[in-house]
Amino acid sequence: MKRPVFAAADAAALKARYAGHFAPWPAGRTANALLVLALGGIALYGLDRLGFTFERIFLGLDKLGWLFTFMLPPDPGTHAFTFVHALGETLAISFLGTFLAALVGFPLGFMAARNILPNWIAHFVIRRSLDTLRGIDILVWALIFINVVGLGPFAGILALAVNDTGTFGKLFSEAIEASDRKPAEGIRSTGGRRLHEIRFGFLPTVFPVMLSQVLYYFESNTRSATIIGIV
Repeated sequence: MKRPVFAAADAAALKARYAGHFAPWPAGRTANALLVLALGGIALYGLDRLGFTFERIFLGLDKLGWLFTFMLPPDPGTHAFTFVHALGETLAISFLGTFLAALVGFPLGFMAARNILPNWIAHFVIRRSLDTLRGIDILVWALIFINVVGLGPFAGILALAVNDTGTFGKLFSEAIEASDRKPAEGIRSTGGRRLHEIRFGFLPTVFPVMLSQVLYYFESNTRSATIIGIV
């Protein structure tokens, strides 16, 4: 198959129409290239200052294998029941914390979405409150609730729930704002109320996204619950 041959006039027309693509290296690209080089230089400098070398990694691989030999074969000994109980407790903390956070974050997500609650004052207050909840680390929340409810899994559940409420509220609101508004507009055109728009217009579109985010954080919170259990 022969390639089409463009005349000089066609090439000139293309250059005139898309001048930005045929222009010399623009200042914006130069700035981006310099930014990438600067970030790369900072990264290399940081690795050097922190003593990161591939030589130390390769020399330590045999020690890593030596540590794995203590794990194989697994031998719980007389502590098997204790380990199973602790594992179940960790899963329970993760599940209940994530579940409570999803329940509270669900309505807050709708209230924090601009296309649901157009009042900018209420929107600002809710968004900043969510930022505060997720801005405090889970370990800090755990230490706070230990002083409130005492030691035990209940403090870990509350720590996960409070921190993830802020995260779910933000993620849910962003999913709602990015959703297709045509179903809600169709419901409004037929005389539906605001609650009808949310229930039948927005919710069917964003609920699968919300569910996937909740499941992901349940997996992530299982790891976090291990550390919280130590606290």
